[in-house]
Amino acid sequence: MIASVTGMVRSLGTSSTVIEVGGVGMLVHAAPGTLARLSVGQVGSLSTSLVVREDSLTLYGFADDEERSLFELLQSANGVGPKVAQAVLATLPPREVRRAIATGDHVALTQVPGIGKKGAERLVIDLKDKIGLLADNSAGGIDSPVAPAAPWRDQLVGALVGLGWSGKEAEDAAEAVAPQADEALAEGRPVEVAPLLRAALRSLSK
Repeated sequence: MIASVTGMVRSLGTSSTVIEVGGVGMLVHAAPGTLARLSVGQVGSLSTSLVVREDSLTLYGFADDEERSLFELLQSANGVGPKVAQAVLATLPPREVRRAIATGDHVALTQVPGIGKKGAERLVIDLKDKIGLLADNSAGGIDSPVAPAAPWRDQLVGALVGLGWSGKEAEDAAEAVAPQADEALAEGRPVEVAPLLRAALRSLSK
């Protein structure tokens, strides 16, 4: 198993990166929020999980070992493959995933694209007993305060990185428009990424 990769970041896309390790370019699939931490031309490091299929070898990357462990645990649920597992982690922070599964919060889980009510129920049934064991090995456990999920931020950062901005520039722009998102949430309105993207691009062009 390839547990981690560290090397020069050669390219960044919206859903993958190429990291050069020992002269070999490793294609690593990762969530936008994880990719936003990397910069082309700089050394990057990711925890990784290699998914082996009859016709392919696919490497998935994560910000830390906790995310990787959760990614692998999610796939032990019936009907959950690597793409769905990655979508879960792209939408919800690891602590929120653990909390939602441990408490049976189906509403939180259905925020993930591709997971409906039945899929959320299946995740809870299959993983509720296992998620506590994982949490015991993680800092804070499931009883720690959970930061509210902000899927708009990952989507915005991923879009900006895909447009060619660096991870740091994208994170700074997301921070600049965060008050607009907070205002929408305070008023009970959904956070729409498109207006935030336009505002972020304006801030980057100054």
